[in-house]
Amino acid sequence: MIHDDDDGLQPCPYCREPVFYDAERCPHCENYLSQEDAPPTRRPLWIIIGVFICLAIVLKWIGAW
Repeated sequence: MIHDDDDGLQPCPYCREPVFYDAERCPHCENYLSQEDAPPTRRPLWIIIGVFICLAIVLKWIGAW
């Protein structure tokens, strides 16, 4: 669907449906239109556990533990 530039709409970068310029989320696919609007994401638990395991190995290797 093609829209004129003066109607205040732009295509969603994910689903290409028209959304308003000032919208934070697409009403069709519900994706955030920019990273600034998206809520912060949590790091996966396996990364946090992996960092602690690596830290424990290094501390054991240098004899500090």
